[in-house]
Amino acid sequence: MNQIKNLGWRVTFAGLGINLALGILYTWSIFKESISASIKAGDGLFNWSPAALNDPYAVGCLVFAFTMIFAGRLQDRISPRITAVIGAILTSAGLILISFSTLWISWIMGFGILTGMGLGFGYASATPPAIKWFPPAKTGMIAGIVVAGFGLASVYIAPLGVFLINGFGLSRAMLIFGLAFLIIVSVLARFLVNPPRGYVHPATPKPTTKSVAGIIDHTPGEMMKTNAFYKLWVIFCIASGAGLMIISGVAGMAKQGMGDAAWLVVALMDVGNASGRVAAGMLSDHIGRANTLFIILIFQAFVIFSLLFITPGQIILLVVAATLIGFNYGTNLSLFPSATKDFFGLKNFGVNYGLVFSAWGVGGFIFPRVSQMILAQTQSPKIAYILASVLLLGSAILALMTKAPSAEAEKNSFMGVALPGEN
Repeated sequence: MNQIKNLGWRVTFAGLGINLALGILYTWSIFKESISASIKAGDGLFNWSPAALNDPYAVGCLVFAFTMIFAGRLQDRISPRITAVIGAILTSAGLILISFSTLWISWIMGFGILTGMGLGFGYASATPPAIKWFPPAKTGMIAGIVVAGFGLASVYIAPLGVFLINGFGLSRAMLIFGLAFLIIVSVLARFLVNPPRGYVHPATPKPTTKSVAGIIDHTPGEMMKTNAFYKLWVIFCIASGAGLMIISGVAGMAKQGMGDAAWLVVALMDVGNASGRVAAGMLSDHIGRANTLFIILIFQAFVIFSLLFITPGQIILLVVAATLIGFNYGTNLSLFPSATKDFFGLKNFGVNYGLVFSAWGVGGFIFPRVSQMILAQTQSPKIAYILASVLLLGSAILALMTKAPSAEAEKNSFMGVALPGEN
């Protein structure tokens, strides 16, 4: 028993370490500021349109999310180790590519597509094997610990990125990151193992008639015929998109009042990001996923709306708001995998969560691009903040209407359309 318990924690911390290496996505605002400075200086290195500054990041979010579908199936059927190594190779290849070019299309291909795919494979390999070693009562906590690494990564990547960019330039910094992540993730991948077939944790409650009827293992096709899937998808799209919109531009906001120390805001926001993942996972284990989502979405709407009244010179308020936004955004990354497992079972969890996670990519593609276009046109992000706040309030209401599909309800539904009597 102790050996099994230790193995479960070993897998959990290996997944945490992999996400710590691959969380470079959340440091985009640091890289974007370097590109923006080059454009404004007219030094000829980055001949991009200001409206296109978020394009590599937006494409990366989209590719990352949809890669999760295929990567999730691969780790379900073959091995999380192989999936993680593929992620390491792709992420490294993308970062090395952009270290040799400043062309917009090269950054779309390198950071957006190759690195985006690598992040998808790496992220998909980390959480599923970890939660399979633990009982249902710890699903939220374990998922939160593993994904916290992705959110916490900027705490060291942001200052390290600033140091490398100032000392060696942006291109050389990307090369160093690419080589380092290849080595780190490949080593940690060795510790990712699934439990033996048929394994059930001793603390798992024995199934009752009600639980057997109420929670079943769904195939991807069966999941996509339920209303719960589409409700989760819409909520995830809005919640993640609103958070990623702020994350993509927070360094620019902070730099106006803090100069080169703006990386500190990025780092603190990601401390909040990581904390939110663990805290929400543990809270939702006790009060439920939907109730936790409702509370978080309302709070996120309030905090983003408060940005309308915070100026770049109000550094303390900006730091507090950024940390809270990071916290709220981070909660999504533990709540939605936990809800996917609760609603649709563990057997096909990897690919099922990949499908749910596609919402993260769509939100991450749309919200930052729209906010950047609004900023380019109006010189102010306020319209984007108002729009995000309203959508978050709507998604909070939808969260209260989202319940796990029951076997009985699915018998009364046709292609996911609820019939009278469906829960």
